[in-house]
Amino acid sequence: MAMKPYLKRGHAVIERVSLELDGGRHRPKAVVGEAVPVSADIFRDGPDMLLALVRYQAPSESRWREAPMTFVDNDRWTGDFVPAEIGRYKVTITAFTNHFGTWRRDLSRRVEARQQVDLELEEGAALLERHLKVVRGDERRMLKEAISALRAVPDGPKDGFEDPRIAAALDSRIASIVARHHVRENATTYKPVIEVTVDRERGRVGAWYEFFPRSTGENDRHGTFETAAQLLPVIADMGFDVIYLPPIHPIGTTARKGRNNALVAAPGDVGVPWAIGGPEGGHTALHPQLGTSVEFDDFVVRAQGLGLEIALDFAIQCSPDHPWVKQHPEWFHHRPDGTIKYAENPPKKYQDVYPVNFDTDNREELWRELKAVIDFWISHGVKIFRVDNPHTKPFAFWEWLIESVQKKHPDVIFLAEAFTRPKVMSELAKLGFTQSYTYFTWRNTKWELVEYLNELAHSDMALYFRPNFFTNTQDILHDYLQTGGPPAFKVRLCLAALLSPTYGIYSGFEFFENVAREPGSEEYLHSEKYELRPRAWGSTDSLAPYITRINQIRRKNPSLSTLTNLRWHGTDRDQVLAFSKASPGAEPILVVVNLNPFHWEECTVSLDLGALGLDEARPFEVHDLLTDTSYSWSGPHNYVRLDPSVEPAHVFAVRR
Repeated sequence: MAMKPYLKRGHAVIERVSLELDGGRHRPKAVVGEAVPVSADIFRDGPDMLLALVRYQAPSESRWREAPMTFVDNDRWTGDFVPAEIGRYKVTITAFTNHFGTWRRDLSRRVEARQQVDLELEEGAALLERHLKVVRGDERRMLKEAISALRAVPDGPKDGFEDPRIAAALDSRIASIVARHHVRENATTYKPVIEVTVDRERGRVGAWYEFFPRSTGENDRHGTFETAAQLLPVIADMGFDVIYLPPIHPIGTTARKGRNNALVAAPGDVGVPWAIGGPEGGHTALHPQLGTSVEFDDFVVRAQGLGLEIALDFAIQCSPDHPWVKQHPEWFHHRPDGTIKYAENPPKKYQDVYPVNFDTDNREELWRELKAVIDFWISHGVKIFRVDNPHTKPFAFWEWLIESVQKKHPDVIFLAEAFTRPKVMSELAKLGFTQSYTYFTWRNTKWELVEYLNELAHSDMALYFRPNFFTNTQDILHDYLQTGGPPAFKVRLCLAALLSPTYGIYSGFEFFENVAREPGSEEYLHSEKYELRPRAWGSTDSLAPYITRINQIRRKNPSLSTLTNLRWHGTDRDQVLAFSKASPGAEPILVVVNLNPFHWEECTVSLDLGALGLDEARPFEVHDLLTDTSYSWSGPHNYVRLDPSVEPAHVFAVRR
């Protein structure tokens, strides 16, 4: 067996690196400006001490930066780095023998044992001399002074630590200098290098509002980008960050669906926006009744002026009237009789939609055409895409598409609308989707919420899966909202907005729209997917003030912009949920929610005082940010009573 590779190997072993995802196959996610924690098992043969560093390289830099790691326990080390730009960072760990630290430790033991250490002091001076070549300025001067002190002849006999040579040897400032500029002999560097996707802040934090521009007209008229733009200040005032628009393209007339999913459209029925394409064009065209590209561009600019970003729906499917059907019939599935097969999800049928055949022999041209759609809308100022049903398209396509787009536009965000099996949802997130829809809509009891949030916040999923908690969508009206009345809307808003850094609502939520098409259905009666739904945006009978307050609380309290700091607190009632979030330098936020929208609940909340930074011996104040009311609490056990008809939740700022 060849000997050379073994001779080159360092003493240190580096294992179980926290950022490594699936053996390096996939990239974990981070956000610019926020510390990225890195931990690993690091140990070596023999008794000598180690030093370890996180090494990281920004996408625009050729040199590596470094950050120190510290020993935690049981050979586990931890450190972090703060990315300064978006894009793909390279990260690794280097570990090497801490010769000076080992010498310093052993010297201290010998002095404690009252042993003769003259030779050891000379060894220390020699070690420091080796570091002079890598140290400059004041630090170099301090090392030289320490070397002189170690070699100085004592002025009379000195005992143990009173010897000035010993004091110089154990000076923590000298140890710190050497640790920062240590000579790295026989270093071990972790391989392969780990890549981390660093997104802008909106990739992790944001409040989304979905509405159909076509429903913003007056007197049952079809809305336009101009009428939709008039709604933007209302949405901005509520504190939202992202406007999500369903498809704004031409809608096919062949097999057009009527109101409430009727198979035959009546005269004047507007059709389903996801039946994309007509004589006017396809995925890069605009519905003629909405307006022109100039008017869309103006809509985007006006949104940006209010601090809002536009997210567009990217649905890879076509109406029978889409230009691609004639130009590229090979891009679609054909039945034995030669006709093109429409979309189905048995027993559901979508006669107005043709799915795309990703197994076509012409797939390379298809992929490039789909990327061209994304590139087109980026050129019109769109940097966020909500992707419709990505789990029904090839994983390989999404990995290629997202990587190709973000290589030139690293600030582009992709949201995966995939309500499917957990492992499939996870794979899409690993392949590059910035955010993901979740099962939050169907998690309504205390145990369901705790179990699901623990998975999202406190498992490996936290490395790559960023949840976007929508309270409702155009497709989903959960039974909890159908039956719970206005208190249920408040409860779900508080949970979505305060548990998850990113959440969203679909328009109509603020007006308590809760009528299902039929019992047992999650489909809205008179669903906006099939007809215009103009709303009384200025109505006083609205949840808008409450939504505004919740979004203000989110913006003013940075601890709510993180998921992994979520901590649960005990309650002695299954209908009451208590959780907190805390960040360094900020007031902890404690949320107590009555999950029962029909009746008041009272309970004792048993706080984890350590998670809140509190001392059991000292009383503290909890100030409700919703009602501007304060309470004086003491110790871990405190009484709470919440009446959903008045206020189903406390959102406390905890003041020590």
